[in-house]
Amino acid sequence: MANDPLADALNTIKTHEMFGKPVCEVKPSKLVRETLKILQRRGYIGDFEFVDDGKSGYFKVRLLGKVNQCGAVKPRFAVKKNEWAEWEQKYLPGASFGMFVVSTPLGLMTNDEAKQKGLGGRLIAFIY
Repeated sequence: MANDPLADALNTIKTHEMFGKPVCEVKPSKLVRETLKILQRRGYIGDFEFVDDGKSGYFKVRLLGKVNQCGAVKPRFAVKKNEWAEWEQKYLPGASFGMFVVSTPLGLMTNDEAKQKGLGGRLIAFIY
């Protein structure tokens, strides 16, 4: 049984992208759903839908071939609003290349949105 559904989902997306698969299936959770919405909004993945199979169901995700690397950030580091540049240098390969998914008091958002709103938060995932 999985202890971290988000890490499993991102790993599934990454491995399916590496092998050029057009679609993948990931186990559902609220955190996975909200992260998929952010990835879709930023153009990393295509459409996704929940499929109820009579058990827990799954998300069917259409892949666009735009994910080079992604993963969950463990442990979930706390980032202050003035420390974004430091964390981007640690995890992302270049300036304005890739993004973090961040949990803030206003919900999940990207690191760019958090910077614009002057918020800190906890790092959830990275993608580029």
